[in-house]
Formats: sequence, structure tokens, C-alpha cells
Amino acid sequence: MDDMFFHALTDGFTPIVDAQYRRMDYFPLDLSTSNKDLDLDLLTRPMEHHIFLQHYLKQNDAKVAYGGYLEQRAIYDRSDHFQAIEPKDKRNIHLGIDLWCDAETQVLSPLDGEVHSFQINDNFGDYGPTIVLRHRINRQVFHTLYGHLSMQSIEGKSVGQKFMAGEPFATLGAPEVNGDYAPHLHFQIVIKMQNNTGDYPGAGSRNTLDFYKRNCPNPNLLLKIT
Repeated sequence: MDDMFFHALTDGFTPIVDAQYRRMDYFPLDLSTSNKDLDLDLLTRPMEHHIFLQHYLKQNDAKVAYGGYLEQRAIYDRSDHFQAIEPKDKRNIHLGIDLWCDAETQVLSPLDGEVHSFQINDNFGDYGPTIVLRHRINRQVFHTLYGHLSMQSIEGKSVGQKFMAGEPFATLGAPEVNGDYAPHLHFQIVIKMQNNTGDYPGAGSRNTLDFYKRNCPNPNLLLKIT
């Protein structure tokens, strides 16, 4: 499966948070180490960060802040979950796209799919409640991962449960359950799950980046925000 395969799966902008938001309601957000104006301390105070994001979106006449694919981020330094002995093994390169908006915002499936797995990933700075969907299209199988959800999102879920494209199946979680972040969705394409269930690395290291770029293509190929 290459980029053209994923790009062809959707005809245009495909919402996965709150169907009422249009493409023009999205505005980019840079959380990378190259953003010299970034207040790293603010990122560690999730509710203050959420208030900042609300002002940021209002100033830009937007509803959802987005971005992050292959960003190198310093925020992961606060958690042992992402650390390693060798610098090149430290996991600080983001493998999905983040969509920042309010807690309890609905999450929609971008394609027809079924539940592959789900669980609570409760390491500090981890996903919190997480759902993985499996998609089978043109005899090709791949997955999409949704992290930082509400606890209610996984209640009553079952492996194999089916969802249609555009159907709501989860909501965003608050900081106390979502890994200690301002409310947002982590959305990631994962081709091979490598025997993982309810979880898959959302950040890679410099040593693993070539593999993860192949196994986790740019989510914007599906979403077409830009």
C-alpha cells in the first residue's frame, strides 16, 4: 500500500471530529522543537493549554487545531514512557495527526471498518482510552488508531463491531483520563499492527523512523485537510 492507495480512499475533506466542522474550520498548530515561540511549560498544564488553544482558534476564526505528523516534539521528554538510553532511540517523532478541540467532541470513522481492539493505555503521557479500527478495502487490510478518548468511548465496545464511514463511535477525553493533555484526538494510520492490540507506538525514534514512515503513512492522505 502506497500513498496513492490511501489518497484514493476519500474524495475530499473527510471529517473525523464533529461532522459539523468544515475544512475551513481547521487551522494548523506547530508543536515541534523548531517552533521557537512554543511555551513548553504550558503544554504540561493541560487545562491552561486548552484555554490557550481556544483563544488561538478564536483569533484565527477556526474550530479545530491540527497538525503534528512527523513533528519532533519536546513534550515527550516529561514522560519515562518515551525515553531511552541512546538519544537516537528516544521516541519523540510524532507518527499521527492531532486534532485539538473540546472534550466530548464526537469522533467519526473516516471509512467503513470494524473494531480491531481497544484498551486503556494509562502510562503517563500515553493515549488513555484507545480504539483501533480495521479496514478491508480492495482486498487490502489496514488500521486506524484513535487515542486520548473518553472512558465512555470503550464502554460496550466489542471486537468485530462494525461502523460505517462518517458514523460516530467515540468522544474525546478530558486530561484526567487522556494521558494528561489538553483535549484532542490522536489519529494514526497503521498498516501492520505487529501483534499489538489496543495500542501502537504514536511516536518513533530517529533509529526507527524509516520503518514507521512506511507503516504509518501521513493521515492527511485520508483526511485531506490541506
